[in-house]
Amino acid sequence: MKEFFPEIKNIKYEGPKSKEPLSFKYYNPEEKIMGKTMREQLKFAMAYWHTLCADGTDMFGIGTMDKSFGGSSSMEISKNKVYAGFELMNKLGVDYFCFHDRDLVSEGETLADFHRDLEVIVGIVEEQMKEHGKKLLWATANMFSHPRYAHGAGTSCDPDVFAYAAAQIKQAIDIDIRLGGSGYVFWGGREGYETLLNTDMGFELDNMAYLLTMARDYGRAHGFKGDFYIEPKPKEPTKHQYDFDAATVIGFLRKYGLDGDFKLNIEANHATLAAHTFQHELRTAAINNMFGSVDANQGDCLLGWDTDQFPTNIYETTLAMYEIIKCGGFTNGGLNFDAKLRRASARPEDIFYGFISGMDSFALGLRLAAKIIEDGRLDEFVKSRYAGFETGIGADIKNRRTSLEALSDYAFSLGRVGLSSSGRQEYLESLINSVMFG
Repeated sequence: MKEFFPEIKNIKYEGPKSKEPLSFKYYNPEEKIMGKTMREQLKFAMAYWHTLCADGTDMFGIGTMDKSFGGSSSMEISKNKVYAGFELMNKLGVDYFCFHDRDLVSEGETLADFHRDLEVIVGIVEEQMKEHGKKLLWATANMFSHPRYAHGAGTSCDPDVFAYAAAQIKQAIDIDIRLGGSGYVFWGGREGYETLLNTDMGFELDNMAYLLTMARDYGRAHGFKGDFYIEPKPKEPTKHQYDFDAATVIGFLRKYGLDGDFKLNIEANHATLAAHTFQHELRTAAINNMFGSVDANQGDCLLGWDTDQFPTNIYETTLAMYEIIKCGGFTNGGLNFDAKLRRASARPEDIFYGFISGMDSFALGLRLAAKIIEDGRLDEFVKSRYAGFETGIGADIKNRRTSLEALSDYAFSLGRVGLSSSGRQEYLESLINSVMFG
């Protein structure tokens, strides 16, 4: 079998003092952190679209990277991408991957052409999974790139487009089941509107929920036992997207009775675009019992779009892993590197540098999050901040034994009530620094 990255050897853990750029400094896959190996805790995945398809094209220029992998025809390129992807995963020690249906093959002229070519490539993917012991984290259908989806897919004003989207979802779920995927993701890239002057918002939301319900029912009827995910994103490309943030999606799922089967796939860069922190979106999902999986990347606060950079912000990865550990860790989900190289990083080895930086950043985040939890002072401070709810009137409130009248009478008996305690944010930020770098 041809090697697509012949100059790259298997990436090994060498520790933080290593000067070898093609090595892990913090990710030691078999090392145990809080009772599980780092491999189990982190569950890294390769995003097929950015890793094997994205060629550096942006809104101002054509691609800078050759992603043909030596192929000359469309199907030869598609086949070579499979082999290149599994070689890359093997050399990095990445156990999982994710894809859209259109990442595997070009769409062709008709739906029949698309499904015929998908069948060929999925067969090769299946063989490679068995040969190399890799797993599918989740699959999805690309219902945002083609011009037919300019008005949305599940929220389209055209019933033919809605039906076409349903056919894509059915095929993608069939592939997901065949390959043993543990999740299926919906990212509503065009599910929203530009202006209410031409939009029936209620009708569109009802239709979107109907499509998700049909997908859920079809998947369960055909043996899919994993999680269905919605990935919140506030904008780009659609100005007003119905999946704006975690809280919005949770409200939607509960309204339509889908919260029993659906969880959230939280992306760091999408949190930035929603003017939230990554930690906020993870906590919101977790406290609502809807945390599922993560798209691991980072954005740029100086830019107003989805830059999908490999994550290197250690504060962000530490606080993310703190939230993930505290809510019990991953079940069916994992850390999918929805991240792409910068346009000028055009050499084949650069993708390895990107993955190494991202994997090490989350591995270091895991190590530091474990230190914060084991230190215990942060959790103890939060607990003590609400200690007033353990006795007296606070306990009555906590245990729901009060009434508005009773609380009013109690408040009148207090006299003057002012600020009773300090949030001590500056102390806590200093504490985090001392634990992380002490």
